[in-house]
This record gives sequence, C-alpha cells and structure tokens, in this order.
Amino acid sequence: MVRANAAEVFWDTDKKTWVVRIQVGGEAVRRTCKGTPQNADEAALHSLALQTAQDEGYELAETAVSVRR
Repeated sequence: MVRANAAEVFWDTDKKTWVVRIQVGGEAVRRTCKGTPQNADEAALHSLALQTAQDEGYELAETAVSVRR
C-alpha cells in the first residue's frame, strides 16, 4: 500500500454529504461518502477517513486525519 500524508474530512453543503480528501505527496484524492449523517461524531468521521483511504489503496495513520466542520 502507498502511504498517504494526510486526510481531511469536511461537509459539502452543496452535495449535503461528507467528503474525504486524501493527500498523497503533491496529489489529492477526493471521495464523497454518502450515508454518513451530518451530525456524525469525531470517531465516526475518523473511521470514515481511514476506511476510505484503505478502499482507495492507501495506508493512513489515524493521527493524520483532521475533521473540518
């Protein structure tokens, strides 16, 4: 697996869904995550970022995840 530098989880008000942005070197991968409620807690959003990164083939440290509300 390729190691990702960081991930950010944020709410997209236009699409009304959470988005996970994974930073890998100079590249960024954005994935929308439908089905997660807007009021999800921090632990759920961290798990969402880690699972999304893994699904995309990236290894991500839990400490590298930030949540923007």
